[in-house]
Amino acid sequence: MAGSSLLLLLDDIAAVLDDVALMTKVAAKKTAGVLGDDLAVNAEKVTGVRADRELPVVWAVAKGSFRNKCILVPAALAISIVLPWLITPLLMLGGLYLCYEGFEKVAHKFLHGAEEAAEHEDLVEHLADPAVDLVEYEKSKIKGAVRTDFILSAEIIVLTLGIVADMDFTSQVLVLCGIAIIMTIGVYGLVAGIVKLDDAGLYLMQRGGEGAWWGLQRWFGARLLSFAPWLMKALAVVGTIAMFMVGGGILIHGMHTLAVWIGLLAEQVGTIPAVGSVLAALTPTLASVLIGMVAGALVLGAASLWQRLRYVFR
Repeated sequence: MAGSSLLLLLDDIAAVLDDVALMTKVAAKKTAGVLGDDLAVNAEKVTGVRADRELPVVWAVAKGSFRNKCILVPAALAISIVLPWLITPLLMLGGLYLCYEGFEKVAHKFLHGAEEAAEHEDLVEHLADPAVDLVEYEKSKIKGAVRTDFILSAEIIVLTLGIVADMDFTSQVLVLCGIAIIMTIGVYGLVAGIVKLDDAGLYLMQRGGEGAWWGLQRWFGARLLSFAPWLMKALAVVGTIAMFMVGGGILIHGMHTLAVWIGLLAEQVGTIPAVGSVLAALTPTLASVLIGMVAGALVLGAASLWQRLRYVFR
């Protein structure tokens, strides 16, 4: 009897773990849109730090990220228990914020690109000044990165909470904790690799020795050194597109009528000869990006109008 009870318990545990693993994979896919932006933002936050201090700074920010999630995960679980109806509005707000942040990046790039380049040059000159306190500068970079991480982590936790809302409490705890740990280790592990990519390239370029093998190492180092800035730009672009896609997808999911219309549109384009099946598969994704861009533009416009009204009437 005791043996059969133990077997039943183990079977139940295995079933729960299987569900948790499945939902963790789903949550990881859904939150991957934030990951690209998270990588680009956090890698950019390390810019200006001395090469020998890059990894310690990344580690300090990673510890701050773990602290952020130690606050956010219990808060999310408390909401799921006390105010479960609040999950959907929070999810919609998270989607709107993703769209706003993505469109704000695009608008800033086109409207203030020259100013951003000038600010970067000023930063380089400022850091070259021996009178600058690099310790204080490093601390300010870490604090800024941890604050930014809190917002990005909140987006990830809210998205995950919406996915696991119908699961039991234990499964919610396991999935949220799993996503928090996986995302933190994944993001800051990759950030550490990205910020040291140019150092690795420089190290290989400076390798001495004669022969094809040494020449290949120097060639590969030069390619790495030139690839590093392109990687940062690519991450920023892919992350922005992913923010529109994920944010727009959340909004579509929350508006049943719009989701039905997009489904009908996908069925219609699916009837096109030869390319119909491909277009039908792409329609939901393209619609999410388009809806995300429109929503982001509207939120940015409303925020800009609010700022101007505050300035006029203060």
